[in-house]
Amino acid sequence: MAKLPEKPSDTDVADFLDKVAVTASTKPSGQKGRLVFAMDATASREPTWDRACHIQAEMFSETAALGGLEVQLVYYRGFGECQASRWASDAKELLRLMTGVRCLGGQTQIRKILSHAIRETGKRKVDAVVFVGDAMEEDIDRLCHLAGELGLLGAPVFLFHEGGDPIVRRAFEQIARLSGGAYCPFDAASAQQLRDLLSAVAVYAAGGRKALLDFEGRRGGGTLRLTHQLDRRK
Repeated sequence: MAKLPEKPSDTDVADFLDKVAVTASTKPSGQKGRLVFAMDATASREPTWDRACHIQAEMFSETAALGGLEVQLVYYRGFGECQASRWASDAKELLRLMTGVRCLGGQTQIRKILSHAIRETGKRKVDAVVFVGDAMEEDIDRLCHLAGELGLLGAPVFLFHEGGDPIVRRAFEQIARLSGGAYCPFDAASAQQLRDLLSAVAVYAAGGRKALLDFEGRRGGGTLRLTHQLDRRK
């Protein structure tokens, strides 16, 4: 991996899905969707790390039949360590990369994640950025500025918040709003909900509305009502 340079309630779920419904990007025919998947790997996440890695990797198995999603894993931990993997289009490869990461104490480096996403979408369009974390220890104004840049580039950030810290929640909500993405909380009791929401983002990034309609049909509806919201947006 290359070292990066220094430069829920029902309402929560409904709001999150409504945001996802309006963030589709138009890709040239035959071009795969691209998603930067970023994770906080500091010590506070260690108790739930292994389980979360498997849930997070499973979402991409839903896009296998689409053949249309490339994912880059990015994580931070320890003393200034922030790493990015190569782009991968195989769920097993992503799971291997994720489970090879161990948590290490340190401060958050969300700024590096957002800056990296800006650089990547400058090379070739990034359709979405997913971030999973539980803390924020940085200058929120700087993070909001970077989030706004991603919004202008059409690369929305979808933030999944583990834990209930209200300050972190407000920060994540602002990043989501400015980038055109969405915020959703989760905890150890909402594994299936997290799996479904992550899968929805992955499927939508890979194949758009039609792929999402097929996905929702297989899951039988439940919390995934994206297609109804998409219809209302027409």
